[in-house]
Amino acid sequence: MSTDTGAPKEYKAGAGGKLYILITCTLLLMVNFMDRQVVAAVVEPMKLALGLNDSEMGILGTVFLLSIAVFSFPISYLIDRWSRRKAVGIMALLWSAFTAANGFAWNFWSFLVPRSLVGVGEAGFVPGGSAMIGAAYSKKARGIAMGVFNAAVPLGIALGSLAGGIIAKQYGWQAPFFIFAIPGIALGLMAFFMKDYKTVDTDQSPGMKVDFGHSIVGLFKIPTLVWTFIGYGLANVMSMSFLFWSPAFIGRAWGVDVQAANSILVPIVLAAIIGSPLGGFLADLWFRKNPRGRLYVPAITIILSAFFLAAALFLQLKGPLGMVLIIVYGILNVMAIPCIMAMAQDVAPVAQKGLVWGAMIFFMYVFGGGWSPYLVGAISNALGQDAQALGTALIIATMGGVLGGLCYFMASRPYIADMDKVKHEQLLAEK
Repeated sequence: MSTDTGAPKEYKAGAGGKLYILITCTLLLMVNFMDRQVVAAVVEPMKLALGLNDSEMGILGTVFLLSIAVFSFPISYLIDRWSRRKAVGIMALLWSAFTAANGFAWNFWSFLVPRSLVGVGEAGFVPGGSAMIGAAYSKKARGIAMGVFNAAVPLGIALGSLAGGIIAKQYGWQAPFFIFAIPGIALGLMAFFMKDYKTVDTDQSPGMKVDFGHSIVGLFKIPTLVWTFIGYGLANVMSMSFLFWSPAFIGRAWGVDVQAANSILVPIVLAAIIGSPLGGFLADLWFRKNPRGRLYVPAITIILSAFFLAAALFLQLKGPLGMVLIIVYGILNVMAIPCIMAMAQDVAPVAQKGLVWGAMIFFMYVFGGGWSPYLVGAISNALGQDAQALGTALIIATMGGVLGGLCYFMASRPYIADMDKVKHEQLLAEK
């Protein structure tokens, strides 16, 4: 006689299943950032081949970032309503296909259209991937898992710059777009075999459907998330400004060409690989003693990173001290990300676990990443456009890190209560 009552089973990925999820999503995030960085690696030969100017290249970058911001909300909502593993797989296949399509571009518009669609595909990956990892790992281990996941960001940026430049020099500017698309397609197919949890369509209120409007409003009823949204956006005023302007700053301050400036940045970017798992580890360790520690870590590290960056910029990154300061900044700056990702999964209802990071991405670009490079450029222009002017503008941008850290401290206050509101919700296995 069968003992199966038909009751839904609790979702458990299993040791092998959660490792498969973590490896697949981490490698996809690395490829994601390789595909983002490849344009920066081939700017000069691409401009010459397509007959573009700096303004048009800037538009290509802006449209790409805005496509991620605009589509992060609706796509992450759809992910929550459908399937994380299928969405991750399809998004990876789409952004990889459109990355390859960029290699066939013959003018501005033939590059802009597929590039904006790369952004649409990438807008859906991080919300889906973070929800998958957050579900597979327990609260006590979630920080270190997110740390491993986010270590792929600096690695992807470094590989995108180095490999993109080498391939372009040997085989032409189009070649990196074709080659970088291959691992994305392979990993996208692998994503379909990840173990997912069951999709739900109600929130905490019995029987209440979570449509798009209610989903967004629901997130803003969680005080921890509201403070974190604001803090994450402000912190990225500092982070995105430095990422965008650092090659130009080094070139002006050191008197080197673009290739040399990017090479100098590589050890700084690679050092950041240490920060992501370290931040997740410390957040998990502090969480066991005091749950608010998961937000104390990003609050402290992002504020410290602002001071280290300001000091390094003041020294124009020169000398052993300047390089040590900027490397420490790179480590501290990324320590916050896995903590924030783990926290977001801790307080988000099951029906909105993908949407919560979609919202985080939206605020990252709207409050910081989308416009702060232009603000820094405007200040630099007003001050004379030399190394000192650009350095001063970047130092002003570090105030975003300080203000962001203070917001994380504020987010820690309602954190425990917000976790308690969703502790009764259970992840169920797919049938």
